[in-house]
Amino acid sequence: MKKGTLLVITFISIQAFCFASKKTEKNNNGGKSIYHARLQDSDAVYFTPENFKIKADGKTDVSDELQAAITKVKTEHNFGVLFIPEGKYLISKTIFIPTAVRLIGYGKNRPQIILAKNSPGFQTADENDKGHARYMFWFVSNLSKPGDEVHDAGASTFYSSISNVNLKIEDGNPYAVAMRTHFAQHSFIAHVDINIGKGLAGMFDVGNEMEDVRFFGGQYGIYTTKPSPGWQFMMVDTYFEGQREAAIRTQEAGLTIVRMNVKHVPTVISINPNYHEKLFMEDCRFDGVSGPAIIISNEDNAFNQINLRNVICRNVPVLASYRRSSKTTPGAANIYRVKNFTYGLQMDGLDTDPQYKTINEQEPFAALPETVKKDIPDFPAIETWANLKALGAKGDGVTDDTQTIQAAIDKYETIYVPQGWYRVSQTIKLKPDTKLIGLNPIATQFLIADNTPAFGGFGGPVALLESSKGGNNILSGIGICTNADNPRAVACKWMAGVGSYMNDVKFVGGHGGMQRVGTPKSTAGSGAYNRVQNGMDPSWDTQYWSLWVTDGGGGTFKDIWSANTYATAGTYISNTQTPGRIYAMSIEHHVRNEVRFNNVANWKVYAMQLEEESRESTECQPMELENSNNMVFANLYMFRVIRVNKPAPYAIRKWGGKNIELLNVHNYSQIKYTSTLPLYDINTATEVRPWEFARLYIDDKANAAEQQTGTINKLATGFEFASAVCADSKGNIYFSEQRMKRIYKWSATDRQISLLADYPWEPLSLACDKNDNLLVVFKYVPKPGYLVNGKPEKFDNPADAAGTSFSGWGNSGFASWAYSITPNSPDETIQKLKTIPMGQVNPVYKALYPAHRWRDYHDFNAVTVNKPTECFVAPDGVTIIPVVYDLARSTALAAAYPGKPLYSSDEYDKRTVSTTVNKDGYLSDLKYFAERGEFASATDDKGNVYIADGQIYVYDSAGKQINVIKVPERPTGLAFGGVDNNTIYITSHNSLFSVKVK
Repeated sequence: MKKGTLLVITFISIQAFCFASKKTEKNNNGGKSIYHARLQDSDAVYFTPENFKIKADGKTDVSDELQAAITKVKTEHNFGVLFIPEGKYLISKTIFIPTAVRLIGYGKNRPQIILAKNSPGFQTADENDKGHARYMFWFVSNLSKPGDEVHDAGASTFYSSISNVNLKIEDGNPYAVAMRTHFAQHSFIAHVDINIGKGLAGMFDVGNEMEDVRFFGGQYGIYTTKPSPGWQFMMVDTYFEGQREAAIRTQEAGLTIVRMNVKHVPTVISINPNYHEKLFMEDCRFDGVSGPAIIISNEDNAFNQINLRNVICRNVPVLASYRRSSKTTPGAANIYRVKNFTYGLQMDGLDTDPQYKTINEQEPFAALPETVKKDIPDFPAIETWANLKALGAKGDGVTDDTQTIQAAIDKYETIYVPQGWYRVSQTIKLKPDTKLIGLNPIATQFLIADNTPAFGGFGGPVALLESSKGGNNILSGIGICTNADNPRAVACKWMAGVGSYMNDVKFVGGHGGMQRVGTPKSTAGSGAYNRVQNGMDPSWDTQYWSLWVTDGGGGTFKDIWSANTYATAGTYISNTQTPGRIYAMSIEHHVRNEVRFNNVANWKVYAMQLEEESRESTECQPMELENSNNMVFANLYMFRVIRVNKPAPYAIRKWGGKNIELLNVHNYSQIKYTSTLPLYDINTATEVRPWEFARLYIDDKANAAEQQTGTINKLATGFEFASAVCADSKGNIYFSEQRMKRIYKWSATDRQISLLADYPWEPLSLACDKNDNLLVVFKYVPKPGYLVNGKPEKFDNPADAAGTSFSGWGNSGFASWAYSITPNSPDETIQKLKTIPMGQVNPVYKALYPAHRWRDYHDFNAVTVNKPTECFVAPDGVTIIPVVYDLARSTALAAAYPGKPLYSSDEYDKRTVSTTVNKDGYLSDLKYFAERGEFASATDDKGNVYIADGQIYVYDSAGKQINVIKVPERPTGLAFGGVDNNTIYITSHNSLFSVKVK
């Protein structure tokens, strides 16, 4: 079959169907209702006899009225919920569900929607239709007028779903399919039983994710082509029984399946001829599979990736068969467990060559083991839910609902959040058992307005929503919007425990924003692009991370979309060993990072999708994987859109860590600028080249080799403009990339590099105080509209800016401030340094001055020995940074110790000078030292001075050149460090080097 051709459906015998139907009769009475009572929501539409001309008797055709109800939601609100009460509803024609409309059933039993016997048109195949079928429900991007072309759901069809509603196809509809679901993020099918009977299938063309869906009968439970955005499909807690040909027939769907139970079918997964599949299955159960459980096509092709983990089989004689070779993989016994089956291109380590092979680890069992317990918690009984609007919240996007929301949380365990946009002005803090439940994350949002004081100005991260620590919180069906101009904002800080749950949460601020009908366009809820000018928004990448899981946080995260371009990263998971599971997380459109895993252990990540857009993400690093252990990534998709016009080096940068498995990796783009390497290991300079592979196992054993004196050692590379290098008392090295807003650490003992910080503040220069706190001089740009003491923030250039042309051409209107962090816990310890009058610290331990100055009006000599009036004081109380304008341009700080000479560079005149330092930290007695100088110099313990100027020139204390160190790349910074402080570390534009000098 050629790519793009229609699926061809063939039926098997009536006898086979009769056999299957007998098997399913006693199992298809309907799953439990998730919402047993009506939820009150003034913005919802209720499909009741009071509002529509219907009867829920299973005999009255409600097709037109049901379509009218759906249309009402769309036309009156643009997005929202149609509630369907318990009962039986007969339809006879296709019902179309447009973008962002959700059908949700309620009652002691789920409502059931039935396709009437012999419904018109469902008896013959539609040869012009992609699926050759007719559909009970068709998810579409937009509603069409009768007779017009149907606009199938696609890559921009968001927030659509059917939940807690059962579907049934009556006899006489052989080409009926219950749903066509080619939708994208935050669209799903959940808590649905589909009785297909003699119909064709339960679902055609999958999209995004499904949970707790059961399929009975049919030729297929699901048959599908590639999901509309080309991404993977997540299935959790599903059941298939009695299909006549296969539970699932597929091609390119990226099937990511956890806890799937299949009974009495010829085949579980059938991959179409001449197509591939990226199939991952875990904790599944096959019972009574007469033919091959898995039919594999495209053998020995890198795109074909099959991974099965912990699959229990009974009466499954053939585990897998292969179309081209006709080979088979038999089952080990009548009852057996597939511990691990991996088929495809594999690498057993970072330094191993990729090869096609099969891992087949099976073990016989005497009896069926217990079913794996699900990790998705049930909602509490609906009778216990408190309604947030009934408690006084307005949800109008204008009224400050902070106190009402917090009071509700303090009093009630489970809170239903009806549709509305709830403005808050302070952090909302959850108690250990708090559950917040909404039903549509674009229609139900918590948001902060631009320039909300608690989230503005400079400081550490402040969460809009903060979980309890170690608790059992649930957050479901709610969007979180931090708007554009709130630089301290974190949308959600999650510290809840292993039993907690986040589901169906949208981090608003990029693609996917929508407005209510009749409301003016505004930033809140509408996405990033409404403020774009000349392709960029100046507020992009000026907030902290959207989702921050830290401090022992864990649990289950399902159907998360993090695409807020204003955030530093979409997801940041740090400092936790609490087990975590991610099911279907889409992270997109960030400027510098999509996702970071930093010091994380015991997480499984299923169906994570990363996407880089052209305007905002051309230089984005999709994933940072740092010092993390015991990790599994399954069906990981990394994509750059067709509009990107610049190459990118790596999809994943890895820094340390071990026992990491990457299963079914898809690194791709329609254009030629696919990320060059899917993974690059910084500390070993190891490149993983295959773009597509079934398995890579990483057990990091690498440390940098001991270095010989005089040897130039490249420690790491791949940086944009590394500079600002400094050392602490233990010999650890720190450096930064200013424009990319990243700070790195090189450990003197481990000889490993790590990403220390990625805050939304441009680091200009770095230093350490006496207690090894890291000091960061940074660029602070005030936000338009942000008020301090009732007045807009405004910064004028100080008087000493007049001697340099750098102060013009846009280099004004910002402040050069300083903050400190503790390197062992940077995210929790960031704080702005106080300014005090110079001379107040007496004696000074050290003063930190610009290591170089660009003074093209030739006032370097005078400005260098000026007496500043203010200084920043470090946490140690004895280290100061005098406040001078040249901090705004300098890439390094030079340490001025009282009684010792200080060397600094006249960058414009290419000269290094020495000055003396008094006990107050003032400089005097300027003398010319060497006619070389650029960004940095460093002094060893013998008084020799190392000057960076294209190469590294070494002078004795009298100013005589005694050596030159030739470096492969132009040096930008120098610092002595290492365990014995006898190694000079060198930053260049792209790399970090070291040279042992004695």
